[in-house]
Amino acid sequence: MFLFLSKLLPLFLYPLGLACILMIGALVLSWKRPRWVPVPVALALIVLLLTSNSWVANSIAQSLEWQYIPSGELPQADAIVVLGGATRSAFSPRPAPDLTEGGDRVLYGAQLYREGKAPVVITSGGRVEWRGGGSPESADMAQIMETMGVLSSAILQDPTSLNTYQNAVNVRQILEKQGMQQVLLVTSAMHMPRALRIFQRQGIDAIPAPTDFLITQQELNEPNSSFQATVLGILPDTQRLDITTRALKEYIGTVVYRLRGWL
Repeated sequence: MFLFLSKLLPLFLYPLGLACILMIGALVLSWKRPRWVPVPVALALIVLLLTSNSWVANSIAQSLEWQYIPSGELPQADAIVVLGGATRSAFSPRPAPDLTEGGDRVLYGAQLYREGKAPVVITSGGRVEWRGGGSPESADMAQIMETMGVLSSAILQDPTSLNTYQNAVNVRQILEKQGMQQVLLVTSAMHMPRALRIFQRQGIDAIPAPTDFLITQQELNEPNSSFQATVLGILPDTQRLDITTRALKEYIGTVVYRLRGWL
């Protein structure tokens, strides 16, 4: 039930869900208090315009992504831990597992292995049956990594975790069983602040190895680079709305996990 509620309730706080609630409120008001209808309509418009412009999206995403930028070369560790949220299962007509937007996690994890940063890769992530189902993400990630030169014998899998807290708990058990201590933690840069604190709370010596950066210096400079870029930066954009939503998801997740004592 917690997993379902954790997916459902925050939707009402995300920009699109909040705008829908305001529009429903406007419909209700149109029956009994039509003079008040412009208020929720205007609020819904403000929410969508603010959260889908360049400055808001870039700022809120940067506040998360730039927290753990490596200052130098990553050290060697006992294992590379790659968190799920990066693949789609091989349902027809898809010929093999696909990478999602977060697929950089898989690519970067394989790259670190090929660079000799660790002899073992741990892929962590299951599948929620009522959200598509399919093979565990850990298996999909392992399959893709093998095509990139990671030895199958060097991959350990956690196929049952359904959230970041379970990722950390299951990985800790694997590390204890294998006698390992220090890991390179690979996940999207936006997800790293919450993930790292959860892993550290489990007593895991985790070194952040973020990837999948959505905000670079180029994205920060572009809206101010010309008149045309400024105008386009103000206009609503679905990609920027998605970035803002993902950032809000991390902040909300941090609050919920803190209340549960997970970080």
